[in-house]
Amino acid sequence: MPVTFPQVQQHLSSDRKKDRNRVSTVNSTRQENDDLTNQTKGDSRLLRRSKRRWVITTLELEEEDPGPFPKFVGELFNNMSANMEIIYLIRGPGVDEYPEIGLFSIEDNVNGKIYVHRPVDREKTPSFKVYFDVANRLTGHIVDKSLIVNIRIKDVNDHAPEFPEKEFNISVKEDHAAGQPVFQMSAVDLDQENTPNSQVLYFLVSQTPVLRESGFRIDRVSGEVRLSGCLDYETAPQFTLLIEARDCGNPPLSSTATVHVHVQDSNNHMPRFTQDHYNVQISEGWASQGVLRLGVQDGDSPSTAAWRVKFNITNGNEEGHFHISTDPETNEGILNIIKPLDHETQAEWNLVVAVENEEPLFSCDAGQLQRPRQASASATVSVRVTNVNDPPTFHPGTFIVSEVDGAGPGTQLGMFNATDPDRTAGQIRYKLAYDPANWVSIDERSGVVITVKPVDRESPHVNDSIYVIIAHAVDDGVPPQTGTGTMLLFLSDVNDNAPTLRLSSQHLEVCQSAGDKSLLIEAEDSDLEPYSDPFTFKLDSTWGDTEDMWRLGENRGCSVELLMQRSLPLGDYSVPLLIGDKQGLSQKQTVHVRVCSCPDGFTCAEPLVARAGVVKGALAPVCVAFMALAAALLLLLRCRLVSEANRQGPSVPQDEGIQTLLAWNEESRADPLQGRSYLGDHMPALSISAAQAGTKLGAKVCLNTVVPRGPLEMRAGVMAKVLSQQLCGTRDPEGDPGYPPHVYAEEGECEQADSLSSLTFSEHDLPPDVLDSLGPKAAPLEEIYSQSAFRS
Repeated sequence: MPVTFPQVQQHLSSDRKKDRNRVSTVNSTRQENDDLTNQTKGDSRLLRRSKRRWVITTLELEEEDPGPFPKFVGELFNNMSANMEIIYLIRGPGVDEYPEIGLFSIEDNVNGKIYVHRPVDREKTPSFKVYFDVANRLTGHIVDKSLIVNIRIKDVNDHAPEFPEKEFNISVKEDHAAGQPVFQMSAVDLDQENTPNSQVLYFLVSQTPVLRESGFRIDRVSGEVRLSGCLDYETAPQFTLLIEARDCGNPPLSSTATVHVHVQDSNNHMPRFTQDHYNVQISEGWASQGVLRLGVQDGDSPSTAAWRVKFNITNGNEEGHFHISTDPETNEGILNIIKPLDHETQAEWNLVVAVENEEPLFSCDAGQLQRPRQASASATVSVRVTNVNDPPTFHPGTFIVSEVDGAGPGTQLGMFNATDPDRTAGQIRYKLAYDPANWVSIDERSGVVITVKPVDRESPHVNDSIYVIIAHAVDDGVPPQTGTGTMLLFLSDVNDNAPTLRLSSQHLEVCQSAGDKSLLIEAEDSDLEPYSDPFTFKLDSTWGDTEDMWRLGENRGCSVELLMQRSLPLGDYSVPLLIGDKQGLSQKQTVHVRVCSCPDGFTCAEPLVARAGVVKGALAPVCVAFMALAAALLLLLRCRLVSEANRQGPSVPQDEGIQTLLAWNEESRADPLQGRSYLGDHMPALSISAAQAGTKLGAKVCLNTVVPRGPLEMRAGVMAKVLSQQLCGTRDPEGDPGYPPHVYAEEGECEQADSLSSLTFSEHDLPPDVLDSLGPKAAPLEEIYSQSAFRS
């Protein structure tokens, strides 16, 4: 049968909540040893169970115990001692581990008595977790499970409450209301929480100075300091309070702190003017700053919101002529004139000016703050306006007159009207100050405005149909003064402009293969509604076969589509249009269309050069160069022939070179007049060989250009005579039929040259684009014509 060991029990305390510092008697089963003997196959032995228990008396220490040491703490017992000789062992924090080594020990390891060797600080270590073991005395082996015991330290009141600082400095406004919190004190007690030892109460020990109407009180539990009564900065700008914090331990411990309360000045003094009435005299017609300073006195601290003032004109400034600002340094009021005064309108002004502080005014009555009914003082300012010569005044200053567009000279537009505000009998003269287009004149005495030129609404000086005219009126005062008036001339539109093509629609190009692809033609009109768009577009059928080649598509109001009736040959075409506005006013316009070849199907092989003006400008230097070159050639040939004729006689050998006139069938690219000729179907050109120069050139030198054409009314004989007598400077061999000059038609005006030297030029004098247009470089003229004769 299993052996049963006696049980020893100790009861725990029945009320742990009332005394948490007491370590209860531990009576618990710390270990159960079950010795199980397993029954093998064929073995029928029974299982034995052994129950073993630890027994320990109360382990409780009081902190800061004065001794003597070592001091008995408690005793252990283990029932294994009934079977063998045992010894007790101790280990853990307080024994051989931190926080304190060597604090506890078992002096009598046979009987298990526990001792403490020095005082314990609960605030440092409130409890210790100690391990106890039991071992066989003979073998030293541990024979039971370890017993874990929490040794608790009982608190004593050994710490007084402590403030975080010994001295405090706080500020409070003078107008702080009574009963409201000012600040809060807080102290910390390191004794055990939620015990009387750590419970703190607060007391106001003293207040300096002590005033009947100004005092402080403190809440004992929360430490909140409140104000009782009213503060007066001028009486007591600072208070010193001594605050005590005391715990509820036995005996109680306490500490103190000093609080310095600084009172901030608030507005309890109303500002007042240094005098009740002010006088100032100013000239009319001027805006000026600082015409008067208003002094103010205030009993509050300078440079504070309670001392700084603000001014307000409560009466007499209904028209806004005056303004008062504050000088931040002196606290004075500065009177400014922001809108000029008029002596004739009002010669004297009486202003009522009020002054008050930036911060609201308060007062104390029976220890309570009050807001007074009157918070500001006032003074009267008399302003006298002296008379000066005022400039004339226009009535009205700006006015509008209306006239139709295109009104001719002599039209009366309106009249400027100005008067002298000084009400004198002086004269006023009117002058025209602004008339950018010089359209009008003004009568010096009456101010009547009359047109001297036709007015045009489309003028660049007119904006949104308004033309501005400004006049001056000058009086005869001393010194003379000038006023300014403005007339706004509104020009009502008339239908005086027919629609015209936009610049982008005057020259167009289209691929020959485009088929029915449309060209967009846009128009514009300088007139306004209803004299502008929508426009009407119509082909001018009176011009050739226009309708056989072209037709108009969709009309979009300001534009129309132009389409080819059929595939047209390459070349330039002129399409005449009649474009009319909404009222039917129309004019003829011409669209220049170029039909070109497009290798890629979209872009012309040779792009459009430019607008008509640009084309003329680009070709003008080339034409001038061609004309100069042709004139030079003719002059040189003529002079050479005349010289040879004088030396050799009238006959010319037929074997001195070959001079022939070749037919030239190509027209200039710059003037492609297809199918037209002024001199027949073939245009003559000049080709000369240089056989007589002693060099067999074997090639003809040709001028790859068109000889300039002239007006049809110029006669060939007159041209030859002018070239031979005036330009060449030699006489025409009279009666010599062998050298008649060839006649060429010339287009455009020609200038007369005094001598051959004025026509001298080289290829270096021509621009590169002109040289390129002349073709390959020719030999020098001296080499070509040195031995040549000009023959018919």
